Amino acid sequence: MDRVAIIRQLARYPVKSMRGEPLPVTMLTLQGIPEDRRYAFVQAESRSHFPWLTARELPDLLRYTPAVAPAGAGNNAVMVTTPEGENWAVDSQELRQRIEARAGRTLFLLRDYRGSYDVAPISLISRQTIARIAQESETEENPWRFRPNLLIDLRVGAAFEELNWVGRILRVGEAARIAITEVDERCMMITLDPASAQASPSVLRYVAQQHERRAGVYATVLTPGEIRSGDPIWLESTQ
Repeated sequence: MDRVAIIRQLARYPVKSMRGEPLPVTMLTLQGIPEDRRYAFVQAESRSHFPWLTARELPDLLRYTPAVAPAGAGNNAVMVTTPEGENWAVDSQELRQRIEARAGRTLFLLRDYRGSYDVAPISLISRQTIARIAQESETEENPWRFRPNLLIDLRVGAAFEELNWVGRILRVGEAARIAITEVDERCMMITLDPASAQASPSVLRYVAQQHERRAGVYATVLTPGEIRSGDPIWLESTQ
């Protein structure tokens, strides 16, 4: 096995399209990271195959901050702080009504124990890729723009090296193993500043023109295990 990277940051996104929550350590389960994207607001009148309300429709969703806290009996509670500083339970009528007013559409809250993922339960991108995109698009380097579960530091290779891992297996930490299934084809979400929700179209323009919209990869979990920031990542499979 080749040691190819280390974990720089772990994160989950308790409510789809809202801010992420950094984690020093987490279990990696067959369903992904616990409480990652387990909640999502859905557009009640949508008949699309992608009915969730995201920052594509409401950029201000990025300014809502969810937090997971133990609620007893093995359960968790998710609280959400609004851009105005109000604090509401994720399943409260007050939070839904405030988001509906902002979005101008009727919503309902979906709790999916498998996670409301776009493609796969784990997303991964290297710091080197993010730095290259920031440099070429003349924007601030900010990994939250790309919403990864695993932000990694490459030990070998250059920016966009992780694209070459599709079809291969990584061992993460002592026991966890993930299969890199496909590249992440980016959309306008990466143009949005994660703090202000203001758009910088040059980010997506660069990724589209230079890398066919590809930045980062998706993965599924083969072997569960505990992972933490600073853990090594090994390229296990051979081509």
